Amino acid sequence: MDINFQNLATVVVVVFQIRDEGIAMNRSPTRRQYLQSAALASIVAVAGCSTSSNRNQSIGNAISKPATTEASESAPAESLKEWLSNANGYDGDIRRYGPGSRPTIAVGKLVDGKLAFSPPAIEIAPMTIVTWDWTGHGEQHNVVSLDGTFDSGRTNAQRGTSYHYIFEEPGEYRFVSEPHRDDGMKGAIIVKEPPSTGNETVDKWVVDSSNFDGNIADRTETNTATVTVGAEGNGGHFAFDPPVLKIAAGTTVEWKWSDEGTPHNVVFKNADIKSEKLVDKPGVHFENTFDEPGTYLYACEPHGPLGMKGAVIVE
Repeated sequence: MDINFQNLATVVVVVFQIRDEGIAMNRSPTRRQYLQSAALASIVAVAGCSTSSNRNQSIGNAISKPATTEASESAPAESLKEWLSNANGYDGDIRRYGPGSRPTIAVGKLVDGKLAFSPPAIEIAPMTIVTWDWTGHGEQHNVVSLDGTFDSGRTNAQRGTSYHYIFEEPGEYRFVSEPHRDDGMKGAIIVKEPPSTGNETVDKWVVDSSNFDGNIADRTETNTATVTVGAEGNGGHFAFDPPVLKIAAGTTVEWKWSDEGTPHNVVFKNADIKSEKLVDKPGVHFENTFDEPGTYLYACEPHGPLGMKGAVIVE
């Protein structure tokens, strides 16, 4: 609360001057009460507190408002894993987006019959713009961070409403839709520098694979290396393991399908190498011998957009 005591003292003097003059001039009680009430209202205006909220833009139909009590509360002591454990739509996987990406989170998506943010948890690099798009489901929604960092404004139910925020600083940002917070409509943004192998070409390609941690599986001392197809990651069994493999020239790489049952294939981006068709049965269904040194990038065609990507570095 910011109070200007100098102005407050001046107004108080004016109040008593008005009161004394009213008595001296024998004004009616009604007139005198009106003047005193007006002066007292000025005191309230001077002594009032002001609240400001620094937020990014709302787009479409989202309307800005002062930060709410919910928005300014401190982040809970519970861990991020605990916080997300009862978030609707959360399956234990945090979707990663690389530098320069523009992630979009659906607001009010129905997941297993419950209203959710989709995806509920993402990992991004600093200076990434995240956009929330309203689906039109579940009546009123807003997007409010627990620590007051961002606030989309008044609740809105109209499809096409959008809100975006630029995340500049590393950290964990937990958020909710206030009307549906107690029903599990919440999520989190993790802002951190992405993992890196030191190979810019590889890093840029596999950065959005959730099982990529910056490590390179070194198989340069073997004649044969194996990559699991359909390993756990990217919101299901949509990963190659290891995602980044280093081998010596002349080494054969075999891709072995897991028994999880989802059809996958292996298609290289920068070389004419690919498996013939989608396969959903366990076993080794594709292999290739790499004779030429270089960096080879590949993906599963149907699930590459989810982050199912890999790289082979041939020395």
